[in-house]
Amino acid sequence: MFKTYLELGTTHILDLAGLDHLLFLVALVITYSIAQWRAVLILATAFTLGHSITLALASLDIIKVNSQWVEMLIAASIAYTAAYNLFRPENSTGSNRLKYGSALLFGLIHGMGFSNYFKAILGKDDLLFPLFAFNIGVELAQVLIVLAVLLVSFIITKLIPQSKKPLVLFTSALILIWSLNMVIERI
Repeated sequence: MFKTYLELGTTHILDLAGLDHLLFLVALVITYSIAQWRAVLILATAFTLGHSITLALASLDIIKVNSQWVEMLIAASIAYTAAYNLFRPENSTGSNRLKYGSALLFGLIHGMGFSNYFKAILGKDDLLFPLFAFNIGVELAQVLIVLAVLLVSFIITKLIPQSKKPLVLFTSALILIWSLNMVIERI
């Protein structure tokens, strides 16, 4: 059973049909350098924590989820993160606490998006063990994604000096356009 939920958590993040998590993670970490990998892993963990909390609360029927609103909020969280990258003041990396808090908050929103499906597959199983295994899978997949983003960013900036800012702006603009389109589709 552990392996099943672990794989479910991993595929939940890596599944291209659920592009929202991938794009959110890219937008969240594209501004960081490979030297800041610890801060990036804390961001990913804050997101997983938020995701886990609402997944558990919804699975226990403590909160009810309106999927249409949640899907719109997920897209809006991605748009906000990408827009922040585009419009943040020059030479400002922002407060880490604010970024960690935003990652946690957006994790809460994203966790609600998967809760109905998770609850359906959970069936009569106890919640704690499957949720633990699922979230380990989520965290492992997120670590792979953020390390890949950091590595690709590092390679690009080594091959093309002075390319970090254009890379951040280009990537964030594409993600912003995609996510705003998703927000509009959900309205």
